[in-house]
Amino acid sequence: VQLQASGGGLVQPGGSLTLSCATSGYNYYYIGWFRQAPGKEREGVSCINYRGHELYYSDVAAGRFTISRDNGKNTVSLQMNSLEPEDTATYYCATRANRIISSRRCDPSVYDSWGQGTQVTVSS
Repeated sequence: VQLQASGGGLVQPGGSLTLSCATSGYNYYYIGWFRQAPGKEREGVSCINYRGHELYYSDVAAGRFTISRDNGKNTVSLQMNSLEPEDTATYYCATRANRIISSRRCDPSVYDSWGQGTQVTVSS
């Protein structure tokens, strides 16, 4: 699966951004958004399975971010609201081919295919 992430940019604290990930097909079970800030490990932000009924949000994303799918357009989006400077990072989308136990469904180490990142900077 090839992935193309877009939608990053500079936003003020409290603002919103929507990231989009275009995929080349549906040959995956999970698709997710991950982020990596300078000097930090890559972390899972939000993940969803291909049918959309298995959802995961990290603690920092819950209540502020929403993941959604548009199967007609082969895209997965991440709506991010109430952004904080701590959300500054490079955001990546990735897919995993097979199902996994729920506790690891958004673990970046188990994802197979990665797109290039899109930079999100939250600053006044």
